[in-house]
Amino acid sequence: MTHTLQSYIAGQWLGQQSAQTLRSAINGQTVATTHAEAIDFESALHHARSVGLKNLMAMDFQERAQRLKALAKYLMDHKEALYAISAHTGATKADSWIDIEGGAGTLYAYAGMGSNELPSGNVIHEGPALPLGKKGGFAGTHILVPRGGVAVHINAFNFPVWGLLEKFAPSFLAGMPCIGKPATATSYLTEAAVRLMLDSGLLPEGSLQLVIGGTGDLLDKLDVSDVVTFTGSADTAAKLRVHPNLVKNSIPFNAEADSLNCAILGPDVSPDDEEFDLFVKEVAKEITTKAGQKCTAIRRAIVPAKHLDAVAEKLIARLSKTVVGDPSVEGVRMGALASHAQRDDVAHKVDLLKQHAKLLLGGSADLKLVGEGVDQGAFFAPTVLVCVKPLSTSAVHDVEAFGPVSTLMPYADVEEALAIAKLGKGSLVGSLVTHDPAVAVKVVHAAAAWHGRMLILDREAAVESTGHGSPLPQLKHGGPGRAGGGEELGGLRAVTHYMQRTALQGSPTMLAAITGEYMRGAKVNDTPLHPFRSYFEELQIGDSLLTHRRTVTEADVVNFGGISGDYFYMHFDEEAAKNSAFGKRIAHGYFVLSAAAGLFVSPAVGPVLANYGLDTLRFVKPVGIGDTIQARLTAKRKIDRRKRDANGVGQGVVVWDVEVTNQLGEVVASYDILTLVSKKH
Repeated sequence: MTHTLQSYIAGQWLGQQSAQTLRSAINGQTVATTHAEAIDFESALHHARSVGLKNLMAMDFQERAQRLKALAKYLMDHKEALYAISAHTGATKADSWIDIEGGAGTLYAYAGMGSNELPSGNVIHEGPALPLGKKGGFAGTHILVPRGGVAVHINAFNFPVWGLLEKFAPSFLAGMPCIGKPATATSYLTEAAVRLMLDSGLLPEGSLQLVIGGTGDLLDKLDVSDVVTFTGSADTAAKLRVHPNLVKNSIPFNAEADSLNCAILGPDVSPDDEEFDLFVKEVAKEITTKAGQKCTAIRRAIVPAKHLDAVAEKLIARLSKTVVGDPSVEGVRMGALASHAQRDDVAHKVDLLKQHAKLLLGGSADLKLVGEGVDQGAFFAPTVLVCVKPLSTSAVHDVEAFGPVSTLMPYADVEEALAIAKLGKGSLVGSLVTHDPAVAVKVVHAAAAWHGRMLILDREAAVESTGHGSPLPQLKHGGPGRAGGGEELGGLRAVTHYMQRTALQGSPTMLAAITGEYMRGAKVNDTPLHPFRSYFEELQIGDSLLTHRRTVTEADVVNFGGISGDYFYMHFDEEAAKNSAFGKRIAHGYFVLSAAAGLFVSPAVGPVLANYGLDTLRFVKPVGIGDTIQARLTAKRKIDRRKRDANGVGQGVVVWDVEVTNQLGEVVASYDILTLVSKKH
């Protein structure tokens, strides 16, 4: 039965009266309608700021990361309900997997990043701290803090679940409530996903609201603390970017726009090479996956002129075998476009392209389909064109048919291939298929300036490659120029996009207090109890131990060489060492490291469970035989990941600053060590 979609605004579901009809892309039957009721965006923003922000800030990065992980699991446990609805968007099972499980996977990815890389609080210290004076009393650094505003996410129709989640995850982790506005055509799937998320009980009230339909005056009501992100056409991105209120208040606007992405077949590849088939397969996959409705799809396939016919022949042969129709029917490999309006738009754009390029395959909605009732669906044939003069034909670099369409373009040499690629005026992604590292260096060093991401594909990478069109949460997703100039993903870069970066200047002691992280020059707390004897809860940032001293001997150097097998001449050859920059034999750097551990480690059983990492190691000055070293161990940073061992005992991570000095007070080694520390309760 057809139902009316609802918006989730200010803690309530809104919508009873039907408005716009949304039809199944497979058979044209009505799936749902949007609601006619107007949304009070003032109320939505007030709710986000007064309720959502308060609830999110009551948690820290670690807690929000745990919620993301739990939410991902919940969605995976209920994914079949989303798969059933996703079929109406024209997606095959494989297409829906990218959208639904890819969305959940993005939540998992950001949960892992937050747990592993972010602190326990809500302030990120973006070091290192820099001395700004000669006496050590004045320093500077940077912090990132939550913006205290609302993130408005405007999404495209092609990925109704992933599109929401890949923006929601970093903004939620950053402590920013969001208002999601999916594209209307497929909003019935987004609404179903949001209902699941709310039913999970894992979302703090006010952290996520949903808009079905238009944004009305929402953008007019945003203020300086808010952020707007957009995924969709380059034309719409350009209009939103200059919205008067966004410009007036310098509201950050991040766009990920459709672009005419390219794939280049390297000049070193012949039809007999594995890479040749990889190229054809990749282009065909990008034409048929999601029926070509991907902002990352290959729109321009740039190939050596001498292999143009061979590429066309293999590509057409592969695409001609593609079974198109109802994705629920066994054997169907390509479904419909997301809507009938989208099908009509693609047909129009193909007609424009045909004025400048020759049609080799497809080009219409008239094709053999599999399934019942599909004659009323929004299907379009896999389409291949060829433009023989791409350098003098601007339309093929300007007109994008957002569907199963790609244009072949020949080139004479690498410089010409690069010139053709550049005519796209900025892309989300470009691929180079080659087996020659020299070709890869030449192409990527030039083409990287016009692309947000580049895939270098050969037989070695193909074993595990996720493909041209697969953005990954760990890597940047966005691109310059036509692609919008944004960075929608990119690991923690996406999280910090929703935070305010602020420079700090002050004494090291003040900066340490503000950042929650000890820095050199700040006051330390020389506790009577060895810091390694304190439980995680008891330990305070700045708790410190200045060790006893140890003089390095000839026996130390000889014994360490025997144990390690390191007989480097600087440690053992007196004459050669005299002629070196140091003028004498020196101790192994790793002996200094080991000797320092011997100075500060408390050997008895205690709260410190394990040393599992070492960061920022620098050997600053050489240590010679006869020099005396001393170490200072200081609690630098604590991270409570809220984890327990098999016995239910809580654990936290402590990062310790270690500074090793010589008898002159000079720093000879500097580093951080990471330890797992038990909680008392």
